[in-house]
Amino acid sequence: MSCIPYGTYAREALLGVVRRVLEDAAREGIHPPHNFFITFRTDHPETKISDFLRESYPDQMTIVLECQFLDLCINEHGFSVSLSFNGVQEKLFIPFGGLTSFSDPSVKFGLQFLPDFETYDVPSPPSSEPPTPSGTNGEGNIVKLESFRKK
Repeated sequence: MSCIPYGTYAREALLGVVRRVLEDAAREGIHPPHNFFITFRTDHPETKISDFLRESYPDQMTIVLECQFLDLCINEHGFSVSLSFNGVQEKLFIPFGGLTSFSDPSVKFGLQFLPDFETYDVPSPPSSEPPTPSGTNGEGNIVKLESFRKK
């Protein structure tokens, strides 16, 4: 019997919400009061950021998307965006698999993603003997209550 990967399905669905919000933002912009706080793993193998940013944020980093950003592009694996850090334009690629949180505080909306979410799936039940039906003594013999009744 295989285990249904509920954790994986839930993560994919929630990442679909983030993807759709970012697609809308790329097409229409982000209008006040909305702003997105996006936290991601900089050490994720698919994350592409400058060496300067990687040295400054070796594990994870939070970016804020508001009214000013450039070149927001989304694909099935993640998104790229150009942001300014200390007056220097940086292009980042953030894989959806590297996200740890997404929030829009203006509407009190937030999502958190656990790392390696698949490990949180419901495990398969251990292989064991089927339980003995109630009313038996475990050896296949039915215990009849009549034998205990006073006659």
